[in-house]
Amino acid sequence: MRFDVVSLFPDMFSVVRDLGVTGRAHKQSLWSLALWNPRDFTHDIHRTVDDRPYGGGPGMVMMAEPLEQAVAAARESRASREAGTGVSSPDDSPVILMSPTGRRFDQAMAQDLASGPGAILICGRYEGIDQRFINRNVTHEVSMGDFVLSGGEIAALAIIDSAVRLLPGALNDAHSALQDSFNTALTGLLDSPHYTRPEVYRDESVPAELLSGHHANIAVWRRQQSLTITAARRPDLIAAAREAGLLSRADEKFLQSLAS
Repeated sequence: MRFDVVSLFPDMFSVVRDLGVTGRAHKQSLWSLALWNPRDFTHDIHRTVDDRPYGGGPGMVMMAEPLEQAVAAARESRASREAGTGVSSPDDSPVILMSPTGRRFDQAMAQDLASGPGAILICGRYEGIDQRFINRNVTHEVSMGDFVLSGGEIAALAIIDSAVRLLPGALNDAHSALQDSFNTALTGLLDSPHYTRPEVYRDESVPAELLSGHHANIAVWRRQQSLTITAARRPDLIAAAREAGLLSRADEKFLQSLAS
């Protein structure tokens, strides 16, 4: 899997390339990263990438041409790399724009990316991006939620991290990702609480169920904790799981006991 990132601040991406789970996976060549600065595709002495918006208004707008040339270079590089493996077809990887008007990113989208060749990620800055670039190049617009960031870099970092950790071999324990909140293994619900040593910390003990050594009882406890937390904090996820037929009779009985 490969990510190409178009950004005015490419140095920010050393975090996922060099550190933690993603850094280790990068060293293992489980994924690769290429960075493209739109300023490298300008032709004036000031390396201009933005200008005033037509129609007036505050802020500046990123120009289409430097961004489009950066995407073209990324596509050419991706296609050349595939050609080296005997695949001659042009690159058709998704071009994803970080945008507050996009679809909210979720675990299913992370899994789709982890199952594919990766993507070209576009990190906007300033007041926005010339719509003509978006119309001509962008295949998906993605949002991290109902808030605005100074640029798309932090959102792109989150997308890369969420996808890379799902790659086979990225985590020390292959089962760790199955316990993630929103994972299909949890039928899309939130994860249960976790505990480690010491057994008693400041007069609070680890729940007895986790100390029992009875794996079936532990599984039931974790499921009920997951249902309890999800019902309290994200009831929409309970509704989605129910609509998809992912809740068992035992799940429904336990949820009814919470409501009583």
